[in-house]
Amino acid sequence: MNEPQPAPPGPHRTEPRLRLLGISKIYPSVVANDSVDLAVMPGEIHAVLGENGAGKSTLMKMIYGVTRPDAGEILWEGRQVTIPSPAAARRLGIGMVFQHFALFETLTVAENIALALDERITPAKLAPRIREVSARYGLPLDPERRVHSMSVGERQRVEIVRCLLQSPRLLIMDEPTSVLTPDAVQKLFVSLRQLAAEGVSILYISHKLDEIQALCDRATVLRAGRVSGTATPRTQTAHELAELMIGGDLPTCTLAPREPGEVRLALNKLSLPSPDPFGTDLRDITLDLHAGEIVGLAGVSGNGQQELMKAISGEVPLRGAAGIRLCGIEAGRLNAAARRRLGLGFVPEERLGRGAVPGMSLADNALLTGYLAEGAGMLRSGLAGGLTGGLTGGLIRRGAVRDFADSVISRFKVKCAGAGAAASSLSGGNLQKFIVGREIALAPRVMVLAQPTWGVDIGAAMLIRQAIIDLRDQGVAVLVISEELDELFMMCDRIAVLAKGRLSRAVPVKEATVNQIGVWMSGDFSTGATAPATKEEGNHHVPA
Repeated sequence: MNEPQPAPPGPHRTEPRLRLLGISKIYPSVVANDSVDLAVMPGEIHAVLGENGAGKSTLMKMIYGVTRPDAGEILWEGRQVTIPSPAAARRLGIGMVFQHFALFETLTVAENIALALDERITPAKLAPRIREVSARYGLPLDPERRVHSMSVGERQRVEIVRCLLQSPRLLIMDEPTSVLTPDAVQKLFVSLRQLAAEGVSILYISHKLDEIQALCDRATVLRAGRVSGTATPRTQTAHELAELMIGGDLPTCTLAPREPGEVRLALNKLSLPSPDPFGTDLRDITLDLHAGEIVGLAGVSGNGQQELMKAISGEVPLRGAAGIRLCGIEAGRLNAAARRRLGLGFVPEERLGRGAVPGMSLADNALLTGYLAEGAGMLRSGLAGGLTGGLTGGLIRRGAVRDFADSVISRFKVKCAGAGAAASSLSGGNLQKFIVGREIALAPRVMVLAQPTWGVDIGAAMLIRQAIIDLRDQGVAVLVISEELDELFMMCDRIAVLAKGRLSRAVPVKEATVNQIGVWMSGDFSTGATAPATKEEGNHHVPA
């Protein structure tokens, strides 16, 4: 079928801008979408809800031309179309913000965006437009900054601004606020509402049900690749929406009081200049993390989180041994492998690339970190030739490694084709569940996690949070870096803020308020939470 030219926009159009009829997509190991019907009107903000692996991202990729449906019809403004490529989608007026970033790390922000635009424009001429759009939508960006130096949250801004520069008439947003701050989210919502008022249609995928309720006009719910129902988010509770997604009662997590044990991770006046000119220098970071407690670090992305994670994990060893003490050992000069042997578990914020090798199987990805782990348990038995020597001259017992990966898949309800599935074949949320589950199953003594529930549906998020709490109850020292304040207040014993490379003091969660944490996130540590919060001010309560 010939690709039609887009119809001129009209403020009084009555037919849907986009209609899907019986759309199906089948892969060898899974039916991703099964006879999906969907309609989006001009000026409508339409949510697509579902668990991880429900088929949401696959459906959006077919609309954007990344992949083709095996059956069904796509109607654009009343006319049947085929969308063979993203370029064809853009010509129709469709733009998409992907959950997984499509950025070249060695290029600048302006160079990346210039490559994504259909018009030919130099990065230098594009830079003023990037500054103007990013400022207008509350997503600050430096066009000359190289992507490899940016945090996940900052990279997310690049993807959103890239899409907004194309002036789309249908905007697809796949988890666009996963790592944005609450203030940035609200600014983005103002902009999206303005776009909708101008007639732009928006397809919005998010696991944050409060966002869906605040923003979206209608919602289509997917379960196991099929439409399980529709909803009007503003008239339904988050609990009702979640039950539509998972088909049952929501899981809960429980944090019982307990006395912490000895110090497992000590940061003592840790100062570290960033090797990147756009990075954030760490200044006098001091923190004691005890066995049997969870400490949460809040903060706006780009305030030193990336640098601190690399310092703790050993990706950037210190010049001197002092500064980081891990399980009683001065660890500043130790590399990442040596720190894992001491009992460090680590979940980076970037799933593909740092958390998992995309082209390798889940079993092999488990092996990459498991063979070094101090408490590898089942996986330790999967290696012959000794763990302390790594894999040099060693033999791998594939069966035991596969059993370990299968146990993680089962425990954390990872939807995939099995331990042999490539990491890149999983949805973002399912890959996150596997990575977190892998590190938990290795029985660490100290666990450091960045954005542990990023892009994960509410049911899986609660499962992950409870698993982290269970680690704490087993005596593991846990450090969680997250931009989700709700998450930190729900699962942490103490909370601190990282701002401008400096760390606030850590206070008990029962003595903290959201307002106080917000002040600290601005870099003002001069005031502190010194008394328990009043009921009105809020011990921040998060319903399950």
